[in-house]
Amino acid sequence: MVLLLPLPGRAAQVPVSCNNTVSDDETLNAAVAASSVGDELVISGPCLINSTIRLRGQRAYRGGEPSGTVIRQANGANLAALMASDTWLDAQTYTGDPVSIKNLTLDGNASNNTGRATDGIVLMSWNSTVENTRINFMRGSGIRLTNTNSAGTAIVNTQVNGRIVHNFISDSGLHGVYVQDSGNSVTDWDLIDNWIADSGASAIRMENSAGWKVRGNHLYGVGQTAIVAQRLFGTTLSDNYIEGFGEGATAGTWAGIGATVQGDAASVISDNKIFNFGGEPNTASRYHYLSISQVNYGAGFVSVTGNAIRGIGSTRSTGLNYEKGGGTSLTVVSTGNLVTGVATSRNVGAGVTVTTGQ
Repeated sequence: MVLLLPLPGRAAQVPVSCNNTVSDDETLNAAVAASSVGDELVISGPCLINSTIRLRGQRAYRGGEPSGTVIRQANGANLAALMASDTWLDAQTYTGDPVSIKNLTLDGNASNNTGRATDGIVLMSWNSTVENTRINFMRGSGIRLTNTNSAGTAIVNTQVNGRIVHNFISDSGLHGVYVQDSGNSVTDWDLIDNWIADSGASAIRMENSAGWKVRGNHLYGVGQTAIVAQRLFGTTLSDNYIEGFGEGATAGTWAGIGATVQGDAASVISDNKIFNFGGEPNTASRYHYLSISQVNYGAGFVSVTGNAIRGIGSTRSTGLNYEKGGGTSLTVVSTGNLVTGVATSRNVGAGVTVTTGQ
């Protein structure tokens, strides 16, 4: 006897058309609610929204081409985010199922939404992808990956294995990409080949960079530190092009790449280009082009090779800064780096060993 099992439902393309009116979010959310696992929602714009678009897991959300599918925040909507994981919106304590977002433009309309730091996309979903998306004019961050739900409670599981690839993020009030992780959940993602322009704070801020590959990103117009990479642990930061950093009005010690290190695994910082074409405009600030400022516990190990650093010749600049902070020790393989145009080529703090490797 042959037992015949029912076939799974077929995934479908679900067309969703907007009319550039504030009912568009209702149209979009109704289509999401009616969709099935595996469906691809194909959005045609322009869309005008005054509530957040819910991202249900195991679905894809795409436009035909970014300039043809624009989702814009309506005047005075003051949303938390234009698009967000349903698990985040519903204050769940576990990460959501995977989502895919592609070929869209998100416009935060910041000048007409001054009451809230709106984010473009908030993801509390694992194994997710954001690709070929333009995210502009957010008072908050362009993309926020978070382990903390909308009620402020952290998830109890992990949120790993996603990709943020080939996006253009501009004019963010806070960060272009923000990895918010109060625990040890948002690890092992790829952040590759993005353009991030004119960020009020950092172009990339990672509260947890464990297992991440941050490669090939082009960053410019950065108010503070260009790449903040906390908790390096098997992390790769490579081939990024940083045109400038510390260009905002807030005084501080800013870096092109600023990192802290965990004690259990080694990491790599290689082949980055770090410049300051706009000068070092804040005379009250100090500029560290590549800085490891802290080992969080134990003995830290980092390979720093092949980076090209060129400053503007100021007295307030350091090319390579290696400090262990409160950790036991820091060992850095530092070789093949071009460092020029800075007051101090390399600062090595107490408890730091610098070698040329094998």
